[in-house]
Amino acid sequence: MTTDLDFAVAAYTEDGVWTVTPLVLRGEPELSTLVSALRRYPGEAGVLGMISVDEDFFILLRVIGGRARLLISDVTAATEWPLARQVVDELDIPLADDDDEQVPAGDLGIIADLGMSAMDLGALCDDVDLYPEEMLEEIAETLGFGNQFHEAIEALG
Repeated sequence: MTTDLDFAVAAYTEDGVWTVTPLVLRGEPELSTLVSALRRYPGEAGVLGMISVDEDFFILLRVIGGRARLLISDVTAATEWPLARQVVDELDIPLADDDDEQVPAGDLGIIADLGMSAMDLGALCDDVDLYPEEMLEEIAETLGFGNQFHEAIEALG
């Protein structure tokens, strides 16, 4: 099965200004490939990867120094998607059953220092009426790079 990647972008700040740029990925995305791709970008507060897969789930990946922090919006996606499975494995949490509730897993405080609290991020992930792209859009707006986010998504096609 190939991953139907909706999009993957990197967001980072330099001199207090946000830059959002599409991540160019070839073939089936791997977690290690995403981390490597993000390490290439500068960023005073690290770099934030925003990955949306098949309108099903999203991954937030933040690389600061040598450390990668992870959040997946729906832990049950790991039963269907190899990339989601890699995230769940990296988080060292048990694989959910298909009939388990859709809940986020990982670091809900991943962007708390950037302006979105763990509670707000958790509430956003719990909104079953929103698509992953809409959730990531909300995060981008909250952190102050909504326009750049839209431009990067439109550049992808």
